[in-house]
Formats: sequence, structure tokens, C-alpha cells
Amino acid sequence: MDAPTDFAARYAAVHGRDARFDGQFFTAVRSTGIYCRPSCPARTPKPENCTFYVTAAAAHQAGYRACRRCLPEATPGSPAWNLRQDAAARAMRLIADGVVDREGVTGLSARLGYSSRQLGRILHDELGAGPLALARAQRAQTARQLLVSTALPVADVAHAAGFASLRQFNDTVREVFGMTPSEVRRRARATERPAAADAPGPDAVVAGHLTLRLPVRAPFDGAGLIAWLGRRAIPGVEDADHARYSRGMRLAHGPAVVTLEPGGRDVVMTARLTDLSDLPEALATVRRLLDLDADPEAIDAALAAHPRVAGAVEATPGIRIPGSVDPAEMVARAILGQQVTVAAARTAVSRLVDALGTPLPPAIATERVTRLFPDPAALAEGAEAAIGGPRARRAALAAAATALAEGAVVLDPGRAVAEATADLQSLPGIGPWTAGYVALRALGASDVLLTGDVAVRAGARSLGLPDAPRELVAATAGLAPWRSYLMMHLWRAASPEKGQPDAHARHPRHP
Repeated sequence: MDAPTDFAARYAAVHGRDARFDGQFFTAVRSTGIYCRPSCPARTPKPENCTFYVTAAAAHQAGYRACRRCLPEATPGSPAWNLRQDAAARAMRLIADGVVDREGVTGLSARLGYSSRQLGRILHDELGAGPLALARAQRAQTARQLLVSTALPVADVAHAAGFASLRQFNDTVREVFGMTPSEVRRRARATERPAAADAPGPDAVVAGHLTLRLPVRAPFDGAGLIAWLGRRAIPGVEDADHARYSRGMRLAHGPAVVTLEPGGRDVVMTARLTDLSDLPEALATVRRLLDLDADPEAIDAALAAHPRVAGAVEATPGIRIPGSVDPAEMVARAILGQQVTVAAARTAVSRLVDALGTPLPPAIATERVTRLFPDPAALAEGAEAAIGGPRARRAALAAAATALAEGAVVLDPGRAVAEATADLQSLPGIGPWTAGYVALRALGASDVLLTGDVAVRAGARSLGLPDAPRELVAATAGLAPWRSYLMMHLWRAASPEKGQPDAHARHPRHP
């Protein structure tokens, strides 16, 4: 559901304690000096005492502290940053990824193509705070999550959350939450669930192994998402069963392995990190992988308004887009998946990993996750020799990997979908299907409909929609900007196994 933007609509949401808007805006109360989520159970403040902010950072900057009762920092992120393609939203995605902590405001600005002054003005105008304040709020949110969910020593929490010093960490926590870090931990432990019954003990935590709960908006089709990822899992890189999914990932300071166990209200994430300071990047990556910041009620309501789609939504509420942890990996998988079955694509990708994958260090590896997908440089050098199949496909993979390795094509969270897909389609052997599939998986694009995909068309027939590309586009035009979620329902409807989402079987050859 779109977040209300005028005062009266926002106040109505607060008066009704509407949890659908938690994380989408914050209510600051002048009489108490605190800010809350819309669903805060406390007595509704008088309208004249309320100021609404789009970000927690803006409320911090205005001098408000977080409510101890409704815990606004414990909400999922705003879906607006995933949906919007403007500079402010792309900046928020990169800030969540930890770019400001690693590269500073100058690095963030360069990635977005603005000067630091221009970007600061845009963010102040749109979000009420500049990049440093937004990054600080992100660090505070991560710090609270660690204090509540882990046994990490306070100094390690400060490091993992991205603070430059323990003093800066202590000052920020006191300012944002009105408590010391130890008080935040004690208060939360008395009222909130632990991360997991089998959470790692202190020795494991010191070694960089920790367990957290990631909040998610309900409904959440976590089982379907795990099934999707599991059917495409590459041995050694990924592992999955009916309840959990594990994989290796490449982070700024070294490799990591994450294990994810979705539930109805949250996802338990166990992370084995080389460096604790990579935690914010790992969290942001996992949230994109599982599409945790989506607004399922809004998406389901929009899709269910179409009479041919309503039954599928009712059968599978809260469907999500399966993301990725590595855009270069997704490009390779999409190219190798052209015109073949899911099983055949998985075999081809497995051969590539066997030849070029990077072994994980023993401290990070698990029994079944032992390596990383090859990086772009390794793919550019060795892909053509490592795989079989048509020469044009091998050449396309090598060319795409070279473009990614050299920075000619960039697919980070700060890229606009239209620009990224145009860059991809400028490469040899990459057409609309491949670029669209990469946009769906690597960039979380919400409005992709691959009408040339045979399984999409089969799913459309199953739901009573037209299966010819032009007619399918016309029949579903009113479902924009949520047609990626429609496509997940179409793939599920076309699946040969009841209840198991299937991807493309075959699709037309690209130019």
C-alpha cells in the first residue's frame, strides 16, 4: 500500500495504529521528544504535537529519540527505496549496503553521478537528512539489532555496525534510544524473543559467527522462496532443504556464508563472517535476496483486483521476488539459462563453478557450502574454455564478464533499472529476456514481465490470461508496477510440480 503523504492521511494511519505503514514514515511527538512507528500502542498524540518524517534519520536530526515502547528501529525497511528509481531511493539502497561507511560521501556521490553538494541537497529535500545522517541512522539500527539478538561484546557491536569508535557508538545509541547500549540490551532481552534457541555461544560470536532475526512484513511466502532458490542451487556454492537455504557470498572484507530460515514474521539469519564490519552489507544483501522490504499487502491487493489473478493470490499470499547476492553471478546464470531447461542451466553453471570457483577458507566454509561463485575477472579469463555449448553463448558470457570486471557495466543497488538493462542489451548475445531476468533477480525490478518466456505463457494460459506476448501485456497493463510479482504467480501456475515455482523452460532465441 502506498504510504500516505499528506498530514491528514498520515495522522489517520497513526490514529488507527495501522501497521501497514511501519517503516514507511515516522511520527515525531513534540510533547514527549520521541518518534514512533505508526502502529505504536501508546495513546495517540494530539495533531498539533505531531510532525511526520520519511526517515528515522530526519527525526534524529530534529532532536527526537526512538520510542522504547514501539521500537521504530525494529521495522522492515521502506518498500519505497526498492520501488523508486530516483536518486534519493538509489542513494538509500547504497547507504543500506554500507557504501558511506566504506567509501564516504564522495564515493556515494560518484556512484550516483552527482557532486557531494548536489546529492546532499537532493537527500535533504527528499528525505529530510543528508547522507551522513542517513548512514548514522542505518548504523544505529544495525547496532540495536546486534545488541538485542547476539551476545557480542559492546565493542564488537560498535565495530560490526560500522562505527569509527566506541565513543561515537555510545554517543549515538544514547542520543537515538535515550539509553546506554547495555540498557538497550537489558530492556530488549526482557521483552523480545531471542534470535534462535541454538544461537552460537560467545566463542562462535568472537569468531564472526552470529545469529539474528530479520523483520519481515506479513504475509510472507518464505517456503515458496526457499523452494525456488533450492531448485536452482549450485552444489558447493548453495545448499537448501525444505526449511533453510545457505550460500557463500563475497563481501567487502572477505567471504561469508549465510544460512536463512524463513518464518511467518521474520527470517533467522546465521552468518559466518570473515570480518564483523561486513555485517551491514550482508544484512542488506540478504534483505534483497529474500525481498524482505516488499509491501505484500499492497502488491497482493493490486494483483487480486484482476479477476484472472485473484485466485492465485489467494492461494499464495505474500509471494516474493527471489533476488541474488552477486549481480555478475546472475548475469552468468541468465546467459547459461538461455533456451534450456532449468536443470540443464543448473548443470552448465555447476561446471563453470567446478572449473573457476574460489574455495572458501575453512573457518567460513560449512560441510556443504565450500566455495564462491567465480568473480567477473575469473569468468572473463576462463569462461569460454570452462563450459561447452554454442560458441556464441560462451563468447557472450566472456564479453559480459569483461564488461563487469572493467566497470563498463555496473549492476550495484544504485543503478536505475532502465539504465542497467540498456547497458546489458548493448552487449553481444544479451537480449530483452536475459536483461529482464537479470533486472528481476539482481536489481529487484518490480515490473518485469518476460512475455517471450514459455513458462510465463503457459502460466498465463493456466490462469485464463492471453498467452500471446502483445495481448498478455495489454491484459496486465493495469497491474503495473507489480508485474514481476504477477510473473512469479505465472511461473508457479506453470510448474509441473504442484506448489513448486518453476522458472523458464525455454524462450525465443535472442538476436
